[in-house]
Amino acid sequence: MDTVPNTASGRCLCGDLRFDAQLPSKWMAHCHCSLCQRAHGAGVVTWVGFASEKVAISDPQARLTWYESSPDAERGFCSRCGSTLFFRSEKWAGELHIVRSNFDTPLDREPQVHVYYDTHAAWLPTADDGLPRKPAPG
Repeated sequence: MDTVPNTASGRCLCGDLRFDAQLPSKWMAHCHCSLCQRAHGAGVVTWVGFASEKVAISDPQARLTWYESSPDAERGFCSRCGSTLFFRSEKWAGELHIVRSNFDTPLDREPQVHVYYDTHAAWLPTADDGLPRKPAPG
């Protein structure tokens, strides 16, 4: 029987920023909002949610920079390589959202939902994966 690991680890592109997240995660979602599209240069970004206190960030070169991308929300990125790794917001106080593609190790779940689907990139075809597709909160 396979055992689920206790932590999931990852890093930015250059490796100067590393993180360890204590499992279980809270959720995983594909975000189609226009801010994620612009921040990542991609049609969709997959996020994993954790309680903030369950994530340890290793940043010996002080590369982590926070950018206020909207009122009461910030995106954390590596100032050396530009990788956007984190998102935090007063809307989800106590949570740290981490980009799925920056994990090097397995996680405890797969994506569960598409969010902000009403603003999805029309040029990016999305297959019917059976997941719910939710609009921006009204």
